[in-house]
Amino acid sequence: MEFDIAKIMEAIPHRYPFLLVDKIIDVVPGESAVGIKNVTINENFFQGHFPQKPVMPGVLILEAMAQTAGVIAIDVLGDDAKGKVVYFMGIDGVKFRRPVGPGDQLHLKLNKTRGGPGKSVWKFDAVAEVEGDVAATASLTAMLSAE
Repeated sequence: MEFDIAKIMEAIPHRYPFLLVDKIIDVVPGESAVGIKNVTINENFFQGHFPQKPVMPGVLILEAMAQTAGVIAIDVLGDDAKGKVVYFMGIDGVKFRRPVGPGDQLHLKLNKTRGGPGKSVWKFDAVAEVEGDVAATASLTAMLSAE
């Protein structure tokens, strides 16, 4: 199972320039998935971070992880997720291992450790990799809005 950009945009409200996931593959519904972010020199953040040595900001790698997690949560809830938004509650144990730049393809590997139907709080272990090298790791906690 996988999600193309149209299905991702149905699940989460993010849009350009803040939609940071291009595709989601290897989906195990409600449990895990791999988000794909194709990093290009055309990203608006490279204009200032850093023009001479473009590096994707770490907080945007975390945001791409969170967007992948949000799609996993919204998908498993189906119609119960209509009108709900996933919000960050916490980010723990973040480690950045290598820079990410133009031409890299981020593989955002998310595994649910808590949450599911009827639950508002979800937790995920996340790993961002480029060509099998770990770029970042984190534990994410998110909450689905009540509205």
